[in-house]
Amino acid sequence: MLQNWLKPLPTSFCKNAIDALPAWAFGKNILLHRGEIPDLKKVRAVVIGVGDKESNLIREQLYRCTFPFPKGSVADLGNLRKADAALLIPVLYELLSGKVLAIVIAGNEELARAQFLAYQEAKALVNMAVIDATFRADGVYAPLFKPRHPQLFHFGLVGFQVHHTPPEAIDFLTKSHFDLVRLGKSRASIEETEPVLRDADLLTFHLGALKQCEAPGVANPSPSGYFAEEACQLCRYAGMSDKLTSFGLYGFQPDADRDSLSAQTAAQMLWYLLEGLFNRKGDYPASTTGLTEYVVDFRKLNHQLTFWKSIKSGRWWMQVPVATKRKHERHRLVPCSYQDYQAACREELPERLMKALERF
Repeated sequence: MLQNWLKPLPTSFCKNAIDALPAWAFGKNILLHRGEIPDLKKVRAVVIGVGDKESNLIREQLYRCTFPFPKGSVADLGNLRKADAALLIPVLYELLSGKVLAIVIAGNEELARAQFLAYQEAKALVNMAVIDATFRADGVYAPLFKPRHPQLFHFGLVGFQVHHTPPEAIDFLTKSHFDLVRLGKSRASIEETEPVLRDADLLTFHLGALKQCEAPGVANPSPSGYFAEEACQLCRYAGMSDKLTSFGLYGFQPDADRDSLSAQTAAQMLWYLLEGLFNRKGDYPASTTGLTEYVVDFRKLNHQLTFWKSIKSGRWWMQVPVATKRKHERHRLVPCSYQDYQAACREELPERLMKALERF
């Protein structure tokens, strides 16, 4: 079915973007859709583009990067035959069914909603995270919250800027017990974003979350935002999550790009996403094997709180101290940080746990 929805990479593009690359280059070591969809049995991640110009400019920069990953473990399936959500949703659903990480490159930010809707057929509750300078409550994400989509279990917004975000939107997200991480807080302590990203089944990253000097090729560039190195770190955190099954990069406007800066930055972000993927540790929810239990006594409340630490990665989870329904089982351990565990040891209830209790 993928053959019907995706068109192969043009011969002229491959000749210009790949043929002259050295043997160690990314473009020389991945499977390419040049006429027939490649065999995806051993593939762990696939790239698909929505919109020829924006997608091809980013993949051209990505192809020039090194490829330290297993040869043939990444595939580029070309671009959608039509830049339409009606095509993107079934393509993503088929890739999700094949248990590969689907990576979407799209200029049209409205397509971020289609990435979530691809999970509808799976009929499982999912967690979604968004990295953006604002919360698009009246735009791309409006149909997911007005009313709240029945499959959206949890939502996290990372990197938002208060001066760009309506107060009522912040109030709505806060009252919904969702995770909110402001730009300033995340830049001051970027490791605190990792639990939010680790908890996501899908992540949408809007390039407008970056500084204009790093990504001028967006609709409304801003002098404030993430540096490229910080964006790459966020992508690496996301890639390492055993929960993450799809990633979308949205908002690239080629005509506004300067010296290919945005395309280069986007390519680097995708590279670090893949580096995270190939450094996954098989932690929860992939397996509870290798998790060490830590029980913290709240003497004043006559209560105990259980934490789990992974021997493989050193990452932490909090166990929600309430009975969970079967459909909530894969969300019962809430990703947290070592700082959350330390707060609990001081008999301070971590904010993440308070929000999780309200969700359950």
